[in-house]
Order: sequence, then C-alpha cells, then structure tokens
Amino acid sequence: MKVRLPQGMGGNPGNMNSMIKQAQKMQDDMATLQAELDTREYNISAGGGMVKITILGTKEVTKFEISPALLGEDEVEDLQDILVAAVNEAIKTVESTNQQELSKLTGNISMPGLF
Repeated sequence: MKVRLPQGMGGNPGNMNSMIKQAQKMQDDMATLQAELDTREYNISAGGGMVKITILGTKEVTKFEISPALLGEDEVEDLQDILVAAVNEAIKTVESTNQQELSKLTGNISMPGLF
C-alpha cells in the first residue's frame, strides 16, 4: 500500500532542499528585519503634547521631554500618570510596528512568541 504525501513532502529530495533553503532565507530575512526594527526610533507624545518620549525598537526609553507647565508641585501626580501613559503608548507603538513588519515577511503566518 502506497501512502500519498502532499506535494513537496517526499520522494523528491530536491523539493526538501528547496524547502530548507526557503526556510533558511526566511530566517535570515527575519533576523535582518528584526535588527532593523531594533534600531528604529519612535517619538510618542501624551497629555496633549506635554510629555514626549523617545523609545527604540528594543523598547528602551532613551528620552523624556516634559513641558515646564507640568513642573508645579500640584501637578506631580498628573505628571506620573502621564509618564505611565506615554511609556505604555510607546511600547504599544513599537510592538504594533514590529508585528506589522514581520507579518509582511512571514505572510501572516502566526509565530507566537517569536518577537
């Protein structure tokens, strides 16, 4: 009894080599893209532009800019809340962009936990 394998899944070693080469190319392309995404810089503002944050694709915050209008004693709690919002928005932006870029490369194949 012969078992019929899906096309490209047996019999012809050339197909397997081709699949391996394609997988290696995708892996290389993903590594290149991830390196590019890691070096991207995102500028995000919160609180109506009163707080600005710069974050890298590695999710490393590199800069905060705070409007002098927030520096009064009464605004400390507001400033803390806005900083939290700015950091969270920056991280969401980085993750969303990374996911979009990687899905272009992988053809929307789900790869949970990859990046």
